[in-house]
Amino acid sequence: MSEKELQYSKPSLQGTITIPGDKSVSHRSVMFGSIATGRTTVSGFLLGEDCLSTIDCFRKLGVEIEVDGTNVTINSAGIDAWQEPTEVLYTGNSGTTTRLMLGILAGSSVHTVMTGDASIGKRPMRRVIDPLRQMGAHITGRADGQYTPLAIQGTTLQAIDYQMPVASAQVKSAILLAGLRAEGTTIVRETEVSRDHTERMLRQFGAQVDVADGVVSFKGGQTLTGTHVSVPGDISSAAFFLAAGAICRDSDIVLENVGVNPTRDGMIEVLQNMNAAMTMERENDGGAEPTATIRIQTSTLKGTTIEGAIIPRLIDEIPIIALLATQANGKTIIKDAEELKVKETDRITAVVDELKKLGANIEATDDGMIIEGPTPLHGANLKTYGDHRIGMMGAVAALITDGAVTLDDADCIAVSYPEFFEHIEVVKK
Repeated sequence: MSEKELQYSKPSLQGTITIPGDKSVSHRSVMFGSIATGRTTVSGFLLGEDCLSTIDCFRKLGVEIEVDGTNVTINSAGIDAWQEPTEVLYTGNSGTTTRLMLGILAGSSVHTVMTGDASIGKRPMRRVIDPLRQMGAHITGRADGQYTPLAIQGTTLQAIDYQMPVASAQVKSAILLAGLRAEGTTIVRETEVSRDHTERMLRQFGAQVDVADGVVSFKGGQTLTGTHVSVPGDISSAAFFLAAGAICRDSDIVLENVGVNPTRDGMIEVLQNMNAAMTMERENDGGAEPTATIRIQTSTLKGTTIEGAIIPRLIDEIPIIALLATQANGKTIIKDAEELKVKETDRITAVVDELKKLGANIEATDDGMIIEGPTPLHGANLKTYGDHRIGMMGAVAALITDGAVTLDDADCIAVSYPEFFEHIEVVKK
């Protein structure tokens, strides 16, 4: 844990940043490459701690994985060739690794034990384990599987038809990945569509997947074949510089290689609704994930209401949107965001408490928050709660505060954006 004092003296931001690889796609590229037969190559891989935890887990299962900068090569003989690990699989701070691997390991032929850091030990796992148990999975753990450590005995699974109680790409993905090894047709039904990286990647690796009106279905027993995965820049990381460019004085920055998957682009819609000075040039790189170059300039923002179907498309961006709202004219209301309570920390409480320390006019509600703006912010000592999104929110706030902002644990930002502070220095004028 490393304390960091940030004193930026209200700079303008000018220049171009290439956004590092998408965390969700990076995780899945290693998972799918390890399940598949043959060689998988990955470009633009995110070298964040979470994604490196995923690599470490599959190496312990005997998969050959080479890392050369942001290029990763996976050589696998398929899931049936995995070796039973002699060590516990450690997922660090990564909820994606933990939950998706439950689905993968449930239908394997190996016995594994999986655990993570203290934060993972508090995050609910039954939302994944309950449907997997309906498929026949043998998973045990603390509080009947609610919390890590978890033990998984791979077995033969049966397909299920599952109605999602909440929009969660992690739960959906775990079921779909288990469905690869299940007998019959696995069906997942969503009331509100969550991010669809898993469905896209299943197709990319050769599986036949049907998606229509919030219903995903595919037959078990399909074989995946190694391929090339081009990882787009992470829009959840880009969001922090989009917000910074909008609220810092005399700013004009360009963000390259931003993933604009339509199940992830809620931040773009929010910025448009808040009257941000933003333009976007969409690109077609032939990959499974669309990308764009986005230009953001200093903006006169207005408050907005964020609720309903858009929430799953920006759940990771809500901390920085809350900071954005402190500089907008009028009231911003965020609703239907109960999922924030079960992220790396209770992000509703954490965001409100830390922004209040900076002088924000913000109040928590049961499912979100209400922010009145614009409000001048001042320096303060902030807690990150070991949460990378809270840490980056505090760092962006430091760009517009009177006085220094001190983060109690700046190291946590490396989970998703190792180059974050370097990129601030690139554009800070």
